[in-house]
Amino acid sequence: MLATPRPLDLVPHRRYNPLLRQWILVSPQRTDRPWQGETTKQAANPGLAYDPKCYLCPTNARSGGIHNPPYSRVFAFDNDFPALLPDAQPVIAPSESPLLVAEPERGRCRVLCFHPNHSLTLARMAVPDIARVVDAWADETSSLSDLPWINHIQIFENRGAMMGASNPHPHCQIWATEHIPDEPLRELAAQQAYHEEHKSCLLCDYIVTELEHPEARIVVENDLFIAIVPYWATWPFETLVLPRRHLGSFTDLTPAERTALAQILKSVTTRYDNLFQVSFPYTMGFHQRPAHGQAHDSMHFHAHFYPPLLRSAEIRKFMVGFEMLGMPQRDLTPETAAGRLRALPEKHYLD
Repeated sequence: MLATPRPLDLVPHRRYNPLLRQWILVSPQRTDRPWQGETTKQAANPGLAYDPKCYLCPTNARSGGIHNPPYSRVFAFDNDFPALLPDAQPVIAPSESPLLVAEPERGRCRVLCFHPNHSLTLARMAVPDIARVVDAWADETSSLSDLPWINHIQIFENRGAMMGASNPHPHCQIWATEHIPDEPLRELAAQQAYHEEHKSCLLCDYIVTELEHPEARIVVENDLFIAIVPYWATWPFETLVLPRRHLGSFTDLTPAERTALAQILKSVTTRYDNLFQVSFPYTMGFHQRPAHGQAHDSMHFHAHFYPPLLRSAEIRKFMVGFEMLGMPQRDLTPETAAGRLRALPEKHYLD
């Protein structure tokens, strides 16, 4: 006798991530387990428009002694402590073992301050101000792509001390690298393979699939962008931000799409803050086509939000044990997470 199928929100199961071509274990029966582990007290938002001790506020001296200009909007500069250097690196002597491999890596590291106001996050900024940030991301992508030896431009924001942010001033980093890093390279390969097999775009097809059931995993949408808790999400309230139109880079965005992206970013981050009424920590980053080489027409521009909070502002998801040794695992189903985020108001809880 065949067993009666049970809803996925009731039973352990695994889901396939087609972007990384890996599986994720979902264990919804664990959501109510007792917690006696570590809790993290969230740092309060300082509420200061200007902090005289902040390295990133206008006119202040950075740690290296350089003074910031009295900027009034977006401000970008070369990172004072870059992880990569643009100068040609010396050739590394070949190893006698194929298991001990190293090679030089050049790059440029930039910092981009979103706003002169020290207390503002994306969730608290006005849409026109966020649109200026999007414009700056496009400008940085364009100028860094002009360097013939740069092949990937990674724009990312670590929001909050929990995510390793060393400064609370609203800012992001831009690392332009000589080689394509592993994560975007895996996504690029998966999208190319899908295109070769199906003659269509993986993420375009995924958008169509999600729009067939908007009540399932869509968090917020407008005419040009959509934010989804992906079917294969690993982090509890992870979201994927996608343009409805197939495009590959910041430089492809029309003025209307730049504004629409700004609106979506504000909507997503506001909902995050409203979820536990705290300045929500996350790592956010954009994946776009490589700077040089083939056209990479199968690459669909998108952003990932990876927030760690699980049950409250104090309890976060840990990627340890089975996650490190086996496969990613989550308790909350993506559908439950999307429903909770979707139900939150557009207005920020502090307004």
